[in-house]
Amino acid sequence: MGAVESFVNQAPDQPSVRGFLHHPGNAANAGLILTHGAGSNCGAPLLVAMAEAFADAAIVVLRCDLPFRQARPHGPPFGNGAKDRAGLKRAVDVLREMVPGRIFLGGHSYGGRQASMLAAEDPALCSGLLLLSYPLHPPEKPEQLRTAHFPKLQTPALFVHGCRDPFGSYDELQSARALIPAPTELLPVEGAGHDLGRRDYDTIAQRAVASFLKFVAQP
Repeated sequence: MGAVESFVNQAPDQPSVRGFLHHPGNAANAGLILTHGAGSNCGAPLLVAMAEAFADAAIVVLRCDLPFRQARPHGPPFGNGAKDRAGLKRAVDVLREMVPGRIFLGGHSYGGRQASMLAAEDPALCSGLLLLSYPLHPPEKPEQLRTAHFPKLQTPALFVHGCRDPFGSYDELQSARALIPAPTELLPVEGAGHDLGRRDYDTIAQRAVASFLKFVAQP
């Protein structure tokens, strides 16, 4: 079992990085940044379970709050997400200074969307994406797809998606994956909605780790 510590990194004229650092119990061979959805923070139980499971797999995890959540404890993101993507970029730079291996980027819902948009802007940023409950479209508005950046995405991505997610059905996400030129894989969670279950997060996290390591993280 590894250790968890509060983490803060501040630098002049740079977004602050705030959250928790999960250290593996053995030698780390990679790093993962995990962020939260629009209505949550880095203390979300799903993210905690994911971070612990990945740390057990010898991956350092930085579980952090996006800039909009650092600015206020409640409320939705600001604007078009540019500041949050800048915060994610800063988190990648910070973690890269601590971890000798590859860096992966992931998040739940809004956090995963911003991670994928950032990776599309900068293909060299990270080695893989973990997209938990990607918000393909607003509920009951399937015409408002959030896939404009998918054709530019060159980073392998694992989607972990509830089969009852109102932000995108299993079939809709399958179709959207075809827009991505990079390798992708979809791990369905039967019976789960956008929150991926609310119950047995540990089991979901273990499944996600196994799929991610097999598909994305192996050299």
